Amino acid sequence: MAFQYGVTLRNNMISQIQTTVAAAGTTAMHLRIYSGAEPANCAATEPSGLLATIVLPATFLTSSGGTTTIAGTWSATATGSGNAQSFRIYDMAGTPVCHVQGNTSSDLALTNSSVTAGQTVVVTSFSVTEVNA
Repeated sequence: MAFQYGVTLRNNMISQIQTTVAAAGTTAMHLRIYSGAEPANCAATEPSGLLATIVLPATFLTSSGGTTTIAGTWSATATGSGNAQSFRIYDMAGTPVCHVQGNTSSDLALTNSSVTAGQTVVVTSFSVTEVNA
C-alpha cells in the first residue's frame, strides 16, 4: 500500500522548493532556459544553448492542494536564439546550485518556445504536484 498524505503535509512538502531556493535571497534565484536537452539530473553538466536567464521574484511559487504553481511574473529578454528544450532553477549565491530542472514540453510552458535573441521570454505555466494530490 502506498503512503497517503494530508493536504497540509503535501503543501508543506511542495513549498520546500520556494523555501530552499529563496534561502539565498531574491537576486540569487534564477531560472535558466536552454536549447539543449534536459540532463540526467541536477548534478550533471549544464545543458547547452543558454537562451534566457530570468531573475525570479521573491515569492515565485504558491502552493495549494498539494500543487505548486508560478507566482509573480517570470520574464526576461532572451540572450540567445534557438528552440527551448530544458530549464533549471538555480540558487546563484556563490557557486550556482541547481535545485530543479525539467523540460519545456511538459514541465514548464513559454509563450513561444522558438526563442530569438532580444525577444521577451515569458513563462506561462510551471507546476509541481506532490504525491496523492
